[in-house]
Amino acid sequence: MALRPQEKNHKRARELGIPLEGIPGPYNAITDVGDITVGHTTLISGKGALQTGKGPVRTGVTAILPRGAVYDPVFAATYSLNGNGEMTGMAWVEESGFLEGPVMITNTHSVGLVRDSVIEWQALNGHYFPISEGDPAFWALPVVGETYDGILNDINGFHVKKEDVYQALESATGGAVAEGGVGGGTGMICHLFKGGIGTSSRMVKVHDSTYHLGILVQANYGTRKSLTISGMRVGNDFPDLMPEGAIFNDTQDRGSIIVVVATDAPLLPHQLKRIAKRVPMGLARLGSYSGNDSGDIFLAFSTANPGVAIRNTSKTVRMLAIEQMSPFFEATVQATEEAILNALLAGKDMTGKNDTKVFGLPGDKLLEVILQKGGWPVL
Repeated sequence: MALRPQEKNHKRARELGIPLEGIPGPYNAITDVGDITVGHTTLISGKGALQTGKGPVRTGVTAILPRGAVYDPVFAATYSLNGNGEMTGMAWVEESGFLEGPVMITNTHSVGLVRDSVIEWQALNGHYFPISEGDPAFWALPVVGETYDGILNDINGFHVKKEDVYQALESATGGAVAEGGVGGGTGMICHLFKGGIGTSSRMVKVHDSTYHLGILVQANYGTRKSLTISGMRVGNDFPDLMPEGAIFNDTQDRGSIIVVVATDAPLLPHQLKRIAKRVPMGLARLGSYSGNDSGDIFLAFSTANPGVAIRNTSKTVRMLAIEQMSPFFEATVQATEEAILNALLAGKDMTGKNDTKVFGLPGDKLLEVILQKGGWPVL
């Protein structure tokens, strides 16, 4: 069967011409917010039949540092749309209202290793505040999210190691963010196309102030038949690009998605919770209904109010008024949709364990399909 080759240099959703609402930041990435840095470790090796412990390996880890390598906890909140997944540290984020370290994303069976490695990295690098003056005591409850890459990856081979976690943390930078099959997204599948990491951002104007809101997703969810772009069902228009090798059930929304929302607007935890609850609306635009087997877990944080977490002193904090929240809700929906589209369009064809093959969503073919259906809708 002849298959359309995947373009080497893909266009992101906005560059392709998909009409998307809102104005993005300079990089159209989560790194448009404050001093956020992102790092990936991508592990790809081996081919052919599965040999547990040897491969094939198609996995990795992604790190998001809210203020770069500086330890300065940020206000945060979480929301679980469907809890068939894991994000460690959620209980303390919800109880305290703070995110006290990096956010890590990896595969389902590497969560424990990544969590423990982050604690060691923080201890070795002094990435924490003493409990009180003169007291070096340190404890941590790291935030680690996961999605399942066991269709393409030797997930029970436990190939993510401590050194890989360190590399993701120490290589994290600002600016443009690599997307698609990189880092934690290496072996992920979205709407039965190659999925993975995607990001986007929006500029939000409130009176005379302009703020930024950024999204990063690890997309590993969805059925092909439900895929919707610009209001048009397009999944069934790619019959020659269905996965090959493994048995894929397109009748249920399986997999998972982790979504991280960041903003530099001065928002408190209860306001960030409201933002996290708007992520599902962006998912729904693309056809997700958050099926029983999909772990859909979200975290939102604000880089405003630096220094507010310093212990044993009273604080004065800034916050936006409740009436000023709606533009951030809208930006969250818009940027979530675009981040997932960017993850899909960045996906390259990948062959994994037992020669299972998943195809990327080719932008040129998508454009043809949309034009055949009557073109992009007028915004």
